[in-house]
Amino acid sequence: MQGSSDPEFVEDLRRDLARKYGSHGPRLEQLWRGMKPAQRAKAMRAGTPDGVVLKHSQDASMGNVYKFIPEWNLRDITAAGSDFLLRMLEYRATTSLEDQYISGFDNSPGDHAHIVDMMRTRNLRHTESFPDCYTLFMRGNNYGRSFKILKDKEETLAGFRPAIDAGLCVPQSLGELVLLRQTYLLQSLNIMVEDILEVASTTRNQKKLPKKSPDEATMALSKMSIRSSVPKLDIHGLLDMALDQKASFDDNLSLVCTEPVMLSHVLNNWFFSRPELLPDEKGRRLPAHTDRFISGAFLDTIHNSVKGAAIWNYMCRLLELHNTSADKALRAIILQEISNVCHLEYSRAQAMFKRQMSIASGSRWFKRVSNAYDKGNARLVLKGKPEALAKGDQQLHFLLCLCQAEVTASKAVEWLTKLSELHSTYPEKRDDLNSREFEALGDQAAIVGFIQSLSSTLSLPAFNRKKGQQFITGAAELEEELNKIKPVIDLSDFVVPIDNLLEPGVADAALKAFDEFVIEKTGTKLGFLYLDLINDCIAGLYKQLALTRGEATKKAAKETKGEYIPFPPEPPKASEVRVQERRQKEKTRPTHSSVYEISSADLEAVATSEAPPPPPEPIKVKSGTAEVFSTLFSKAESRGSVPWANFEAALADLGFSVIPKFGSVFTFFPPDSMVTQKPLTLHRPHRSRIEGYLLLVFARRLNRQYGWGEGTFQAA
Repeated sequence: MQGSSDPEFVEDLRRDLARKYGSHGPRLEQLWRGMKPAQRAKAMRAGTPDGVVLKHSQDASMGNVYKFIPEWNLRDITAAGSDFLLRMLEYRATTSLEDQYISGFDNSPGDHAHIVDMMRTRNLRHTESFPDCYTLFMRGNNYGRSFKILKDKEETLAGFRPAIDAGLCVPQSLGELVLLRQTYLLQSLNIMVEDILEVASTTRNQKKLPKKSPDEATMALSKMSIRSSVPKLDIHGLLDMALDQKASFDDNLSLVCTEPVMLSHVLNNWFFSRPELLPDEKGRRLPAHTDRFISGAFLDTIHNSVKGAAIWNYMCRLLELHNTSADKALRAIILQEISNVCHLEYSRAQAMFKRQMSIASGSRWFKRVSNAYDKGNARLVLKGKPEALAKGDQQLHFLLCLCQAEVTASKAVEWLTKLSELHSTYPEKRDDLNSREFEALGDQAAIVGFIQSLSSTLSLPAFNRKKGQQFITGAAELEEELNKIKPVIDLSDFVVPIDNLLEPGVADAALKAFDEFVIEKTGTKLGFLYLDLINDCIAGLYKQLALTRGEATKKAAKETKGEYIPFPPEPPKASEVRVQERRQKEKTRPTHSSVYEISSADLEAVATSEAPPPPPEPIKVKSGTAEVFSTLFSKAESRGSVPWANFEAALADLGFSVIPKFGSVFTFFPPDSMVTQKPLTLHRPHRSRIEGYLLLVFARRLNRQYGWGEGTFQAA
């Protein structure tokens, strides 16, 4: 109990609870009354560290906890037929903090009287004395605010005498204890509501899947052809590689928008990894762990998915143009744009990896820079030098080096190689990473591998901050624009708690409301913002070519023919003008013309024009191979899991070969006998097991690439 509490945070918690109770009150009562004592205890334990809860109101095993919140105990709350929790919940959710300060539910003492009693009978004390400091508990904006008397103490206290006599102005050492009690209870109730909805719900999409014992499938794996090095690709091979990445990001976006389990997973990831949760250089944390920030995280979730898909769409467009153009000047312009877009994607992947590292393995090595933002995003920086770990924790050393701003894609090759070698020698080290770090590391390794292949095939120029900046500049402007509207988006009716998205129809409603919000604020859908950017940039390449040729002709005498002439940037438009122009353009668009639709109805319309390859004739395979694909393509909610080794063995049985790349990235090549000769790049999942939402991801990739589905494979 050190430092002072934040009354705004306490009010946020009360507001969160009020909203949850308003949305789910009757259902919570129904679910709670239908739960047995063991289920009630499970819900209570689920929201606490290590599942530890007070056994009864006098339980001193948890230190001072019983002095602050004695009512939060298993005996009173979980007893069969008890409505104790429901009465407490209703009172805390429907009354103000000021009312709770004065009186409790069921005629029990208010928070002030309770703390005073604990100080008198249990010797409860704050560790700080706060001399000459007082806290106000009056209605309005001053509730919970503290102040220090610097002079004229007697006169000042005389002015506050009515409030002091009423118990509404108290020494801060007492006031802090009251705020802590309110914080602890409101946090516990907020979490409890979510746990009741999860434990007792029978309508939710269930995502916790059973695990099977691993089968290493040694015999089948021995048939897999391992390519030890990446063959040098021609431009067509590079395009196939980029198209594979594009398909992966397109599928990810589609799954986020059509599968509630995927949306819930990614939203949880974004919400609990926000840089605002990290302490700054003075150790201060922003009060950002409340429900009002979930809606902003929802915007980030969808935006990041669309942005990733758009980057790879643009990359493929550029490679196609380079492949079909015989104009050397145009190809030079395109190559610079490709180089810069690669840098953008690498920076995006590195930022995501750094974000995950900052809350997990590397949490002690990062800090948030106070009042510093990059395009509206809180800035994270490393503390100290990773080299200090060189002789100690090698894995953490390599991972932190990958987070350094000065480590470019080419420099990242060294650290990814060292990390791969470490994991080859000590495979258990890989499992020390949590699943979110593991996924982000795979994404960073994928773009590094792509850039490496690109550089070995094309004469790729270095990243340039002056040339080829069309897409980078446009994407940065879009990100800044969206970050400005993020504080006002409110999807709480759908996303609080986050797992409410798993209830039937809720995810679709949330996505529809999100679409409407973005259209209102920007003039068009999120997908069109990026689609228009891509089309404008492609047109800009030809404008750049014309400008370069014109300038070169004028200056031919000075031997500047072919010199790259930066395209003059257009002056920025006012926000209102930009939004109005988009609204006018929206009226002329064909229906469902964006590949980045968000709502399920629009996605279905787009899907009809982007069908996967036709399904092949049924293929006779070994029973183990058939079982792998049956699990992947099953439509059942609980469909088990597939060990990575079994998946590799199944592809080996079909004649695939594989190139292991950095870390967990693998590219599979189909046998010559297959009609579709496109490679497939996949990330080995965390702990080498395909389960949960990853079953959807793998099934979607295989269907898009090869047309495989539920009836493709039959046991011989």
